[in-house]
Amino acid sequence: MIPSHIRNTTGSQFASPLHITPGFSSPQSHPSSAPASRPQSWQNRFSRKSLLQNPSRRFSSYLEQQQQQQEQYERSESRLSEPIHAFDERQEDNYYALGDADEEDTTIRRPVSAVDPPSHSIFAAQQQRRQSTLSATQSHRQSLLVEPVHAIATPRPTLLFALASDDVNEVRRVLDSGEAGPNDAVGPQSALGFTIANDQLKNKMQMVKMLLAHGADTSALHYPEEEEREERSSRRGSGRLSKLLKDLDPATRYYIERADSPQTRRASALIHRSYFRPLTKVRYDLIGQDRVLEQLFRVLSMPSMAPIVVLLCGPSGHGKSLLARKFGSLLEVPTHTVNITTLQNTSDIWKSHSIAPHEPPSDKSLKEFLVENEGRRCVVVLDVREIEKTQDEKILSSLLMPWEYGRCSFEAGHRHVDVSKVIWLGTSNIGHDLVFEHQDSRPARETQLSREEYVDLMTLLRPRVSDRLGPSLLSRVTAVLPFVAFTTDEKVAIAAEALHALAGDAVSSMPPATRDMIVRTSLGSYIPSEGARSLYRAVSALLLDTI
Repeated sequence: MIPSHIRNTTGSQFASPLHITPGFSSPQSHPSSAPASRPQSWQNRFSRKSLLQNPSRRFSSYLEQQQQQQEQYERSESRLSEPIHAFDERQEDNYYALGDADEEDTTIRRPVSAVDPPSHSIFAAQQQRRQSTLSATQSHRQSLLVEPVHAIATPRPTLLFALASDDVNEVRRVLDSGEAGPNDAVGPQSALGFTIANDQLKNKMQMVKMLLAHGADTSALHYPEEEEREERSSRRGSGRLSKLLKDLDPATRYYIERADSPQTRRASALIHRSYFRPLTKVRYDLIGQDRVLEQLFRVLSMPSMAPIVVLLCGPSGHGKSLLARKFGSLLEVPTHTVNITTLQNTSDIWKSHSIAPHEPPSDKSLKEFLVENEGRRCVVVLDVREIEKTQDEKILSSLLMPWEYGRCSFEAGHRHVDVSKVIWLGTSNIGHDLVFEHQDSRPARETQLSREEYVDLMTLLRPRVSDRLGPSLLSRVTAVLPFVAFTTDEKVAIAAEALHALAGDAVSSMPPATRDMIVRTSLGSYIPSEGARSLYRAVSALLLDTI
């Protein structure tokens, strides 16, 4: 039975398009709850075109009529499970946007269907068909309201840009930040190959050292035909990398060949996974002393409960102070340097201030430094080169407890301070004459010491250190490392590096013959007991004569 409130009340049988004849429906007819088809007039009544032509009937009129229709035509209980597509007030903006889109849209549209889908309202169907067009229109309008950005995004700096800029600090920044790796391809070449082949770079040596220190692989510079010729030749090492390195200065060539050496790779593997791995970079600041670095890496890789105490001994000018100074900076830990010659008694060592020449002045004493860095990694450098000039040769006896137990007490009655993480480095000239005597006794004086020869030199040196410092103190020293004399190739590399350091950019304007003459001539002024300092002095004098 059709409810009475939906019957025709106008009196005319066909006056209303929704007229339904009352009575019982037959089994063959559609159920009373079936949706009634809407005529064309219904479509025209609520089409977007009619709504746009009558602005007053836009949103409010449409909403009122929807509400009246919902109240007038209530669904039967059999259709309560069907969803109601009610108009959401939050869609008002989209509704007006649809009308505006119709006014501006010139796309040919198909006519509106006379019969809507039974489960969707007209607005929902139209919104689905216009979704893509509406999104594009809204995006376009938003772009008109927002002020356009005319700046062009700058690409992320790459290693190629840093190398081409000839700026050592920029190369260091890119490599340290991880934005690029030392083995990244730079065009068809590796970064190392690009730097070596670029003759316009004034800071080529420094950038090559920077790349090697960060792990640049020298295997990209190898030539298979040269290596085959080397295997057939009795001159080992004469053919490797020869094509790229023949025009380089002796110092840059030395560092590249050193990085390519199997001994270098074996020494680096000792602390590859260790906290001390950054120390491998020091070999690109220090010429020579490969056996010293290898033994130092062995000491640092050994497990030990005692504090690390290393004594660097040997002739002056061979890199002891340089290695001690680089130790803390490479590990990125604070460093305190003590000059033993200024101490008067055993307690003065805790009152001494740092006198590192390449660090800003510090107003903290060694006691304050150790308290501030208690239980953390730090480096204390003890300059004991002139210990025989001190008033009391037993002045280091106050270090017995810190070196053995990793704890120290600065005054009686005060608590102990944890210094177990402190790395103690001592530099001394003890045994410098022994180093030269050992060098003269070797059958091949101008070649590098073998592992066995260096161990033998360490064995000979330790008793001499014991005579000067005392066996009680020396027994707590982890290792005594002698610095050895330079070979001829190392002297040439030192002189070439001194030329670049002293002449600066003027080196690039010098003829190659002039540069070679200065380097070769300076070797005649080399003094073994003064080491690299004598070569720097000779190069400086030759530069003045040349200018």
